[in-house]
Amino acid sequence: MNIAATVDEDLNLKPLDEAPYIVLIKEDERVIERYENPAYGMSKEATMHVILQLQPDAIIVKPGFLCPGSYMMSVGQVKYIVTKENNLKEVIENLEELKGRATEELEEEVYAEEHHME
Repeated sequence: MNIAATVDEDLNLKPLDEAPYIVLIKEDERVIERYENPAYGMSKEATMHVILQLQPDAIIVKPGFLCPGSYMMSVGQVKYIVTKENNLKEVIENLEELKGRATEELEEEVYAEEHHME
């Protein structure tokens, strides 16, 4: 299984538009490839476009990492692994458990834009 994640330079998990790097955990080859995110700072949709070109089987996400647009463009193309882990090291350590949680669809609160009432 190839699993994508969006991370910063310290390998902390970051929302799609805040991640300077995209990592691809290639489980079969037992390697982790790191790519510069050409859509860094642009939009979550732009980063999702880059991720989909890498053809992962799944993507690591946390609430707020996606938006409705990036979710809609990826649903049906990747599985989603919702995690509480904060960095790539924790993800690797818990990979077997996390893979078991891979799902085809997400609950709306995971990808919904946050609305702040003032």
